[in-house]
Amino acid sequence: MFDLKDKVVLVTGGGGLLGEMHSEAIVENGGKVIVGDLNFEAAQKVCDKINSDKAFPILLDVLDKKSIINCLETHPDINVLINNAAIDPKVTQDSGPGGAFENLTEYEWDLSVDVIMKGTFLCSQVFCPVFAEKGGGVVVNISSVMGVIAPNQSIYGDSFKPITYSAAKHGIIGMTKYLSTYYAQSNVRVNTLSPGGVFDNQPEEFVDKLTNLIPMNRMADKTEYKGSIVFLCSDASSYMTGHNLVVDGGMTAW
Repeated sequence: MFDLKDKVVLVTGGGGLLGEMHSEAIVENGGKVIVGDLNFEAAQKVCDKINSDKAFPILLDVLDKKSIINCLETHPDINVLINNAAIDPKVTQDSGPGGAFENLTEYEWDLSVDVIMKGTFLCSQVFCPVFAEKGGGVVVNISSVMGVIAPNQSIYGDSFKPITYSAAKHGIIGMTKYLSTYYAQSNVRVNTLSPGGVFDNQPEEFVDKLTNLIPMNRMADKTEYKGSIVFLCSDASSYMTGHNLVVDGGMTAW
C-alpha cells in the first residue's frame, strides 16, 4: 500500500532542502517525480543527484498561472501535487536585529505570503479540477510546526522570526481543510504535513536553544520526513483527508 509506482508527483520548490528529500522519497518508492523550481539549475541538480529515469526537472513559477499550466501540459500524467514552495526567512546570529513585527515592510509581507499561500492556491486551482475530472488525485500541502504554534522568539537572539512565515503556514492548514471538503466526493484527498526544524548546520547556540524546546531533544535529520511523504502520497492514507500530520519530535505536545 506504500508503493508509488502509479504516482506521478509534482514537487514545487523541489530544488530546496526538503524538496530534494520529498523527490528522493517518491523515486525510492517507485514513483515518478517532476521537480519544479523557479531556479531550474537547482531542480536539475536534484534530478542529477537522484540519477533516475523517473526524475524530471521543470522551470516552475508558482506565482505565474501560465507557468503552472505549462507544467501540467508538459506532464499531463501528474496525479499528485506537493505544494512545497516557500520563502522561509533565515534568522542567524549575523543577521542583526531584524524581523520585528513593527518594522516589517509590505513588500516583505507580500513576497513571503504570496509564495506560500498564493502559490499553493494557484497550483491547487490548476491541478485539483484535473484530478477530479480524471477520477481522483492527491494534494500534500507543506506547512510547518510554525503553522501550529507561534515561533518562540527567545531562540533567535537579537533578531525575530517574521510574522509572515508563521501566518502563511497557519493559512496553509486552513486551505487544506477547505480543499479537502470541497473535493472529498471527487476522490481528491488533500492533507498537510507540518515538519519541525531540520538540522542544516545552524549555529550551535541556536540548535541548543531549539532542542531544549523539543521533547526528543534534537532537530530532525533531513531524511526523516520521507516516510511521512510516502504515507501521504500513497494508498496507505486512502481514508485520510483534511488532516494536518505534525512530525516535530514532540515540540507541540508541550
